[in-house]
Amino acid sequence: MKNESTGIIECDNLVKIYKTRDTEVMALQGLDLTINRAELMAIIGASGSGKSTLLNILGGLDIPTMGSVTVDGHDIRKFTRIELAAYKRDTVGFVWQNNARNLIPYLTARENIEVVGRIGGNLDKEYCARLIDMIGLSNRKKNKLGELSGGEQQRVAIAISLINKPKILLADEPTGAVDSRTSTSIMGLFESLRNEFGITIVIVSHDQEIAKHVDRVVAIRDGKTSSEILRTELFGNLASLSSFEDDHLELAVVDRSGRVQIPSEILEELSIENKSKVRIDAENGKISIYPVDM
Repeated sequence: MKNESTGIIECDNLVKIYKTRDTEVMALQGLDLTINRAELMAIIGASGSGKSTLLNILGGLDIPTMGSVTVDGHDIRKFTRIELAAYKRDTVGFVWQNNARNLIPYLTARENIEVVGRIGGNLDKEYCARLIDMIGLSNRKKNKLGELSGGEQQRVAIAISLINKPKILLADEPTGAVDSRTSTSIMGLFESLRNEFGITIVIVSHDQEIAKHVDRVVAIRDGKTSSEILRTELFGNLASLSSFEDDHLELAVVDRSGRVQIPSEILEELSIENKSKVRIDAENGKISIYPVDM
């Protein structure tokens, strides 16, 4: 499914600083990011890179220190408390790695999904039945959580996140607690849901293998976007390429200040160490970087 229009989420020079009595941590350091409407994309990065902080900000669970976050034309930094609560209720859905945050153990799969609609006062049993069918649990809907596998429980959690018919679905490590086969199945479910409902799905993960199942991967390092990995078929390349290396293209990101993060493997290959000086030249429409011995 191709994107219908661009820019449902716009992050501009996003900064988030956490302060304690003794320390100050800058989780995001001027991050710029555009997420397209109806895009299935992932944000990856090592622990402490800022990816979870970004997800919390997009979901209205945290407020940036500086910069702007525009979602569907609205700057969420300017929301009142009532507007922010409405945003979290009506615009975004959440899927957590820890199922306990989504599910009630003594209810069946169907009851877990329906109870959220009852609490919100907008229970639509026909829509709930549709969700149960889409997540592939029609024959397991009367089973309680203890009778479901980890992957089946995660599918119930995904259905719950869609009960409010959100425009944006945010998923924090949704495949982190399941095996690779179940992970592939869950990622296939996300793609089916995107195609069916046209929602924007943003997945946070530490696993680069997730790039095989999404339109685009944004890698975050040191609180900034460092590179993007895209399916080369989005550029119109032949679909006959089979391996991950052949049918994906990794691109470095130049931020608004003209800064670019050079992949560590390239720095190692050129023997460029931290704080080293390099020469940068423009040659025949290309930028070349040369290590300099000082």
